[in-house]
Amino acid sequence: MSCAYEVNDLRSALNLLKTVPGQLTECDEPVEPLAELCGVYRYVGAGGTVKRPTKIGPAMIFNRVKGHPDARVAIGVLASRRRVGLLLGEVPEKLGYLLNRAVNHPVDPVVISAEKASCREVVHYASDPDFDVRRLVPAPTNTEEDAGPYITMGMCYATDPETGEGDVTIHRLCLQGKDEISMYFVPGARHLDVFRKKAEDAGKPLPISISIGVDPAIEIAACFEPPTTPLGFNELSVAGGIRGRAVELAPCVTIAEKAIANAEYVIEGELLPGVRVAEDQNSHTGKAMPEFPGYTGPANPSIPLIKVKAVTHRKNPIMQTCIGPSEEHVNMAGIPTEASIIQMVDRAMPGRLQNVYCHSSGGGKYMAVLQFKKLMPSDEGRQRQAALLAFSAFSELKHVFLVDEDVDPFDSNDVLWALNTRYQGDVDTVFLPGVRCHPLDPSQNPDFSPSIRDNGISCKVIFDCTVPYAQKERFQRAKFMELDPKRFVPELFPED
Repeated sequence: MSCAYEVNDLRSALNLLKTVPGQLTECDEPVEPLAELCGVYRYVGAGGTVKRPTKIGPAMIFNRVKGHPDARVAIGVLASRRRVGLLLGEVPEKLGYLLNRAVNHPVDPVVISAEKASCREVVHYASDPDFDVRRLVPAPTNTEEDAGPYITMGMCYATDPETGEGDVTIHRLCLQGKDEISMYFVPGARHLDVFRKKAEDAGKPLPISISIGVDPAIEIAACFEPPTTPLGFNELSVAGGIRGRAVELAPCVTIAEKAIANAEYVIEGELLPGVRVAEDQNSHTGKAMPEFPGYTGPANPSIPLIKVKAVTHRKNPIMQTCIGPSEEHVNMAGIPTEASIIQMVDRAMPGRLQNVYCHSSGGGKYMAVLQFKKLMPSDEGRQRQAALLAFSAFSELKHVFLVDEDVDPFDSNDVLWALNTRYQGDVDTVFLPGVRCHPLDPSQNPDFSPSIRDNGISCKVIFDCTVPYAQKERFQRAKFMELDPKRFVPELFPED
C-alpha cells in the first residue's frame, strides 16, 4: 500500500489521493451548500444505504461554495474501503486487524504550544458584533428537509470534570444560530454524554472543542465504542497507534480545553447546563438529517445546546463533510466494529475467526459477516458462540451471517451463495428477541411489531451458513487451477 506515514492531516491525505488515479476529483462549478452539494455527491460516490442511483466513487472537493468565497468543501474522503486502506497503509481486507493492533498498542496524544498550532492561523471571536458561525463554517445540508446545516465530521473533544481524562467522539451537530449549535447524543452510547451529565449535575457548563478536517486515522479511531474502549480510554490514542506517533493537541483560545492542532477548523464552545432546544426549531420539518440506515432521522424535540465562543481555522480552510447514510459512515463505524469483534472472538477461541466485514447494507452497524474456520469436530457450535460474542462486542449489531473460510465475507454474492447452498432456515436461524439495539432503525419500534416493548429494542438474528464439520468434504467448491493472471492480462491486474 501507499505511504500512510506521510499523512498527518486532511491536506496531506488529499495530496496522497491526488497521486492515485480515480480517488479524487475537483469541481470548479459554483455549488449551493444547502442540499445541492450533497445532491451532486449522491451520484458521484456516496454509496452506502443512499437511495439508488448511487455508487462507490472518488472523493470530491468543491472549490467554489456559494456564500463562502475563501473556503472549499471536501466530501467522501472515507467513502471507499480501498481509499481507507490507502490512507491508513493497509490492504482493505485487513483494516479490522490494523485497528485491533492499534487499540492494543495505543499512543497517547501530546499537547503542543499554541504558536505551533496551524488550526489557529485565523481567529474569530463570538464577541465580535458580526460573528456568525453559519457564515464562517460552510456546513451543508444533506437534503432540503434537513433541520439546518449540519457538521457531520466534527471531532468533539471534552474532558471528564471529575477525572480530568479527555475523549473524542463524533456527534450530529446542527447550526442553530449565529453562536449556537445543537448536539445529539445517542442514549447511553457516548463518553462525552457522561462528561456532560457530570458537569450539568454540578450546574456547570462543559467546555468542548469541535475539530473539523483532520487526519483520517483520527476520524476512524473516534468511532470505537465500549467495551473495546471503555470510559477513560481516549480514542485519540488509537489514532496514535495507527500512525505510530502521537496526535498533537493545542490549547483553545477561549475555553479551558484542547483541540486537534492541525485541524482545518476548530469551533470552541460550552455545553450549557439545563438548556435544551428543538432540533428543528428553524425548519419545523419534524426531521433532522439522513442517518446511516438510509432514512431521515426524526428531529429531537429537546436537545443539548453548545454556546459558541470562537471559531479558528487555517488559511484557506477546507471543510470536511459526509452524507449521513453514505459508504463513509459504513467505513467509519464498521471498521472499528470489525476490530472489536476480532478482539473479543480471538480471546475466546484463537485461530477460528478468519475475518469480519460489517456490511454496507447495515450502515456499518447492523450487519456483520463472520468468516469462521472449524479446526476440529468440537468446533461445531463454536461459530454460533462467535456470533454471540460479536453481539457483545458491539451492542448495536442486529444480524450476523456466519460463513466458512472458503467464502469471501466482503463479496455479497458469495455470502448469498452460502446462504442458498449451506443454510436451512428451520435449523440454521437463531433468534434473540427483546435485545436493545439502536433507535434509528425504524423497524425497532412498537408500532412496527407489538412484540417490541420500546423504541430501539430488536430481535437479533444469527444466520448460520457454515457447513457442519462432519460434512466439509461433501461441500468442497469446484477446484480451479491456481495461477498468476498478470502474466496473461497484466492490464487488468495493476499493482496496488
